[in-house]
Amino acid sequence: MEFREVVRDRYSCKKFSDRKVDRETLRAILKAGSLAPTARNLQEQHIYVMESEASLAKIDAVTHCRYGAPTVLVVAFDKDNVYTYPGGKRDSGIEDATIVATHMILSAYNEGVDGCWVNNFDPDQLKADMGLPENEEILMLMDLGYAAEDAGPLPNHSNRKTVDDTVTWL
Repeated sequence: MEFREVVRDRYSCKKFSDRKVDRETLRAILKAGSLAPTARNLQEQHIYVMESEASLAKIDAVTHCRYGAPTVLVVAFDKDNVYTYPGGKRDSGIEDATIVATHMILSAYNEGVDGCWVNNFDPDQLKADMGLPENEEILMLMDLGYAAEDAGPLPNHSNRKTVDDTVTWL
């Protein structure tokens, strides 16, 4: 698939079939995340693959936004291994994990796997439920699977501002 098609046609799937993502395809998606650039190449991301009934129950306990996805990736990062920008007001953790997640969700669509970026959950509660180490912070959840037959983009999916509305040439 052409990259332009991937970014144009990918949408946030909110209704999944129960068809599971095979391990080889999932590994390709995870590999795309591992290739993402990070500040100073620190690669502070940590991805948790949630597929078992018990692990998906932990997701369901913190959000109603799994939409039946058979796989959920929990994207986290090591907050003790980030680049701190000059001035000390920001660090690279959130943005690096976001780049990793973006690579994975676009790669998933390219592989024929639908996804949904989920941020409607309590990351501290999920961190506690999963027993994650203190140094890790959860950025987001990524539902992965195959869209149900009657799934599709939300009605407002194609409503986009023009480039001229969002870009200023200086």
